[in-house]
Amino acid sequence: MNDISPITPKTASPLQSLPHTRSCFVCGESNPVGLKLDLQSNGTKVETTVCFRPEHSGFSGVVHGGLITTVLDEAMAWTIGVRTRSFAFAAELNIRFLRPVAPGQHLTLRAKLVENRRGRLFLTHAILSTADGTIAAEGTGKFLPIPAARYPSLLADFISDPSPWIGPLTSEGSNPS
Repeated sequence: MNDISPITPKTASPLQSLPHTRSCFVCGESNPVGLKLDLQSNGTKVETTVCFRPEHSGFSGVVHGGLITTVLDEAMAWTIGVRTRSFAFAAELNIRFLRPVAPGQHLTLRAKLVENRRGRLFLTHAILSTADGTIAAEGTGKFLPIPAARYPSLLADFISDPSPWIGPLTSEGSNPS
């Protein structure tokens, strides 16, 4: 299932940065312990680069699997947003750790939406790979839409306007398309 090819101008639209929030652990600009990743999209897939720090280790010299899971989850959630213009929470994640990741190692994170089941369930896939293309970890996820009633508080945390990527919404909290 590792068929997530690199996003390049030859095969897709140019990448654009996704909006950041204030508090998110992964992309939040005001989170003092956060990763502050700059996720990007071409409207089809999501990708970013990741370089974990030494304090992200579980065992000495190996990045904690929970943090690897966190970045895979974030990319998968955002790929739902860019494809459906709606927010979703992970209901189930399946992560395969294929190679140890060392702090300071430069990695590429890519995610795509595999299936949208009528806006009620989203199936996703993500990979975390090394500079030479070796897959260090991959994940699949099942995500559920976030109810529209939750949107005002979610939208209030964004630093810039997320409307190019998220919205408009139906009363059920997902984009009608």
